[in-house]
Amino acid sequence: MKADPATGAAIPALSGEEILAYDSGMAALCEAAVVNYGRYPGPHITPERMWEISEILARELAREEVAGAVVTHGTDTLEETAYFLDLRQFGPKPIVLVGAMRNASELSFDGPANLRAGARVAMDDAARGKGVMVVLNETIHAAAEVTKSDTQAVETFVSPVYGALGIVDQDRVLFARQPLLRDPIETQAFEPNVVLIEAYAGADGRFIDASLSTGARGIVVNGTGRGNVPPAMLPSIQRALDAAVPVVIASRCVQGRILDTYGYEGSGRDLRQRGAIFAGTLSGAKARLRLMLALGATRDPDRVRNLMERWAY
Repeated sequence: MKADPATGAAIPALSGEEILAYDSGMAALCEAAVVNYGRYPGPHITPERMWEISEILARELAREEVAGAVVTHGTDTLEETAYFLDLRQFGPKPIVLVGAMRNASELSFDGPANLRAGARVAMDDAARGKGVMVVLNETIHAAAEVTKSDTQAVETFVSPVYGALGIVDQDRVLFARQPLLRDPIETQAFEPNVVLIEAYAGADGRFIDASLSTGARGIVVNGTGRGNVPPAMLPSIQRALDAAVPVVIASRCVQGRILDTYGYEGSGRDLRQRGAIFAGTLSGAKARLRLMLALGATRDPDRVRNLMERWAY
């Protein structure tokens, strides 16, 4: 992005070639082929566009001469696109998403450094088989685990549950661990009509009922704590389950697993006994994307549950 001369506000402005041109040393590092998909701010990215990007990546990575891919992306929804792509990534070639917290009109524009670091990771042999990664601020994160933690700080991307995969140092790319919690979903379609609903003190089921009335095929509830909801939400959740609409329970907490620890009305155990699915450590936003792809692969309730819960999250 760059500052709009008329308003001073940052707007999408640069092509892929222009982004590369900011780093005069990139040509010596690698031979980069540019695919200009579009100039979209993060909030303009949709699951449909994520799917299109995944198809482009599959096509380009099938070329023998391509070692890996770097995707430049707005930071607001970068973690969602990264996870969507990771769910569709079966090959060993690395895919790295990078962004910038400061735009190209600012003195401390971090885009070129992040792009350079991302390219180094994508080219590194140790990155093969690690799926989709996010690289900003010289730190490497797994797509399933990373989140944007600060609205404006350069070091905003963190992996709060298990920590970063590694770092990009001056002399080498260093991986400290393997991303073992990866589980792609093989599907040729996805279900777009999946909604995410927040639980909060005093919440009822009006948004769940509204979603059902407009044809929602899946519902993710961002619950409190270990995965609990106010009792007033329960009748609507039950209506969804009775209608064979899967209900996935995530947590609005930054880290931690969903577990049926508590036994009161609206607790995780109550929801589990009713037939709700647990999202593990996935955020509500990522659980929604996983449910979209799971429903694209199958409508069988047991298979959907298995696709959502079959790894340790």
